[in-house]
Amino acid sequence: ERVRDLAAAGNMVVVLGGGHETSFASHRGAYEALGPMQVINFDAHFDLREAQHPTSGTPFLQIAELVGDAFDYSVLGISRPNNTKVLFDTAESLGVRTVLDTELAGYSPREAAALAREIAAPKPAHPLPIHLSIDLDVLPAAIAPGVSAPASYGVGVEVVQAMVCAVAATGRVALVDVVELNPDYDIDSRTATTAARLIDDIITAAP
Repeated sequence: ERVRDLAAAGNMVVVLGGGHETSFASHRGAYEALGPMQVINFDAHFDLREAQHPTSGTPFLQIAELVGDAFDYSVLGISRPNNTKVLFDTAESLGVRTVLDTELAGYSPREAAALAREIAAPKPAHPLPIHLSIDLDVLPAAIAPGVSAPASYGVGVEVVQAMVCAVAATGRVALVDVVELNPDYDIDSRTATTAARLIDDIITAAP
C-alpha cells in the first residue's frame, strides 16, 4: 500500500530487502498505481519457482500470475548451474529474456550499457514504467559476501553499475528494489556499501 501511494504520487520508489519476496509486494503496489510494468532483474536466479507458500524464489512467477499477458520480464546474470531445467523451461514458456553471467563476462561496461538500453527500449505500442530489481547475489562473492547465496562466479560490479545506470537513464524507472542483503554475513560492510553506491548511481542517472 505504501509503494502504491508513493508511485501514484509520481515518485521513483526504492525498496530495501531482505529476501527477494519483497519484489512481489512492491510490484503489486506499483502495478495498482501505474498498471503493467517492464521488469528488469539483475540476479543469479530466475525466482520463478512454484511453491505452496511464497518465498524469495517465487516473486516473479507471482507477478506473472498477477499481470497475465502483460508479463514482461528480463533477467540478467543468470547462473546456469544454480537454476534447474524446470526453471529454464518456465522462463522460456513465459517469454523471459535471459542473459547468463558467462555472457556478461565478455562485455565491457560500454557494451553492457548498450545491451541494457536495448532490453529497456520501449515496445512500439507505448513505453511501460520499469521495475528495476537488483539481487545482490548477482555480484561476485568477493564484492557481495553478505547474501544468502554468494556467487562463485558473478557479474562484475562495473558491468552491473553500467547496466543499471543505462536503465535508469531511460527516465522510466518507477520502482527499484535492492534485495538479499544479510548484514550477518557481510564483511566490512562491503555488500551494504556496494548496494548503497548502486542506489546512488541509479538515482543520479535518472533524468
